[in-house]
Amino acid sequence: MSAPQPLPLGPNKPAADDAPACADGCCTPEPPAVPDARWIRHAHTVRLLSWFSLVWMVLEGALGLVAGGAAGSVSLIGWALSSAVEGLASIIVIWRFTGSRTLSETAERRAQKAVAISFWLLAPYIGIQSVIDLATGHRAENSLLGIVLTAASLVIMPVLGVAKHRLGARLNSGATAGEGTQNLLCAATAAAVLIGLAGNALFGAWWLDPIIGLIIAAVAVQEGREAWKGEDCC
Repeated sequence: MSAPQPLPLGPNKPAADDAPACADGCCTPEPPAVPDARWIRHAHTVRLLSWFSLVWMVLEGALGLVAGGAAGSVSLIGWALSSAVEGLASIIVIWRFTGSRTLSETAERRAQKAVAISFWLLAPYIGIQSVIDLATGHRAENSLLGIVLTAASLVIMPVLGVAKHRLGARLNSGATAGEGTQNLLCAATAAAVLIGLAGNALFGAWWLDPIIGLIIAAVAVQEGREAWKGEDCC
């Protein structure tokens, strides 16, 4: 008599031997060929969150560019440009979980690499302009609109980022987790830009603006490297 065959594992349930390495639920080999209802619901939720993010990023980016241009603030302009990059990441994730690509491991890998590249699109402008502003002593003007926008982002983005990280773990999707990281990065940079705007308005600390711009550029490069290697997920 042949030995009984092991029962197949359900979605997002790694074998016992893999449990220590996959404690965060994000290292399962791949989604099952026929996912269960919960997996499908998670994929649908990811699409909805990415659509919401895309709409918000368009609004945030447009108003941020107006505010940053009027104030001459490189960190505010850089933060607004990062909204376009985050919007691109949302489009990539929407593409990833639409139609037959929902179950495609190849689509997941492509989406993950594309999200990584979107991080790198952000860094050059911000870094170069920040160096120029520091060298020339450029002083940004005060921006009430910029303060309101960054404060709103500081409330909304962490919620989206944490939700996408959790869903990325459940779906074994580095692309989803990478988009969540971009949302968290947006919140962190919003806080930094808000500090710079407030510091300039209250204390005349003009140098905070370009220094924060340099930090944003450096973080974008690092996050892009991690997303490329898949470290957002496993």
